[in-house]
Amino acid sequence: MFFKQLFDKKLAQYSYLIGCQASGDAIIVDPMRDIDQYYELAESEGLSITAATDTHIHADYVSGLREFAERGIKVYASDEGGRDWKYEWLLESDYNYELITDGDSFSIGNISFDVVHTPGHTPESVSFLLTDGAAADEPMGILTGDFVFVGDVGRPDLLETAAGQEGAMQPAAKELYQSVVQFKSLPEYLQVWPAHGSGSACGKALGSVPESTVGYELRFSPAFNAATTEREFVDFVLDGQPEPPLYFGRMKKVNKEGPAVLGTLPNPKRMSVDEIVNTEALIVDTREAADYMDGHLAGSLLAVFNGSFNTIAGSYADAEEDLYLVIDEDNLEEAIRDLVRVGLDNIKGYVTPQMLNDWEGPLTSIDVIDFDTTEEYRKDGNSVVLDVRKATEFAEGHLPDAINIAHTRLADKLDQLPRDKQLLVHCAAGGRASYASGLLDKEGFDVQWVDDDYENWEQKYAKNKSKAAVQK
Repeated sequence: MFFKQLFDKKLAQYSYLIGCQASGDAIIVDPMRDIDQYYELAESEGLSITAATDTHIHADYVSGLREFAERGIKVYASDEGGRDWKYEWLLESDYNYELITDGDSFSIGNISFDVVHTPGHTPESVSFLLTDGAAADEPMGILTGDFVFVGDVGRPDLLETAAGQEGAMQPAAKELYQSVVQFKSLPEYLQVWPAHGSGSACGKALGSVPESTVGYELRFSPAFNAATTEREFVDFVLDGQPEPPLYFGRMKKVNKEGPAVLGTLPNPKRMSVDEIVNTEALIVDTREAADYMDGHLAGSLLAVFNGSFNTIAGSYADAEEDLYLVIDEDNLEEAIRDLVRVGLDNIKGYVTPQMLNDWEGPLTSIDVIDFDTTEEYRKDGNSVVLDVRKATEFAEGHLPDAINIAHTRLADKLDQLPRDKQLLVHCAAGGRASYASGLLDKEGFDVQWVDDDYENWEQKYAKNKSKAAVQK
């Protein structure tokens, strides 16, 4: 058996190429949308991809399952979860597909996949017990999708917090508890292969180690340690979950109803700055935050080309709009892959940072301040502090009278912000606040970017106020 775990660092996502070396057949589990990468790997290993499957309807990226189906590859999809959670694009289609439920099994060459329904993170979630029939008659591991991670379990709140199904999280958490109870009966030696690692917003405390075992998780995962009673587990698993990025709800809908067929990657053309300015379309500027603040095209968004690029672009950009990039050509292909993975397909053109530097037209700037200046601004009554950290961070300490909206939810909550006040935007160290400042500037707000460490404010101002309170 050939087994390869592939990791996308930006989305903290694992997909798997599993092949029978005797027959030459291979399957991709939880594929991303740009499936050329899997074909290249399979070919290099002398394997032919004959099947693909998803463990569940994903919320954090566009699945590659339909891309495989378009190429005639057989796809396996969960038929669990009730009528509201079906792969609608598959049903009654001409694709080569098989719907699977708890207790089913299928084979790729000598390798068998036993289906286990593991709801909670999503209603239709399934896991796969993997047996190498050429060497054993019992499974060696379990592909858990977003059910069990290393050190955590999948969050059960997304149908409510991301997809807008009011009242869904408590029942989902109880379903997840039952799945956890079922998981406890598995042999402890089984390897655990999850769909996400550290950095994913599909859980709250995912580990960086790429795989685990059932026994290790039962002993050391906080989530399993909390699963002594249903009530204790539900309280634990729902407490402290981070705000899901805004695009999660859109991804859930896209993967359920059917992603547009990509075929090949978009091929944006190099343009002049004048051309993209005159399009009146969305411009995403991937330069460093300081360069953007110093001067950018009016109405452009900031999404620095780093590990947060697709999360920021996915949360801030409208998927229906044509999109133009300010980007170094060396980063262009990777950026295109990042964007289509979160459903931003309409990438029409780009300019380079040097072209922007040489352009003689008008640029817009945003003032950059520190927490000392923030304290001065707050005295005039014309400024409001916007804290774009997570709610859990905000609860641990914040500036007096600050508004808290997590930066990846901001685009949907602009109506909660005053337009007659100057917004002083901060986070923990400046990065998240820079993206939020770019969005707010695009939307016509008067913005100041606080490029400073929150610890500096705590050490200087919060400490002084505590001393003054004691003296009184």
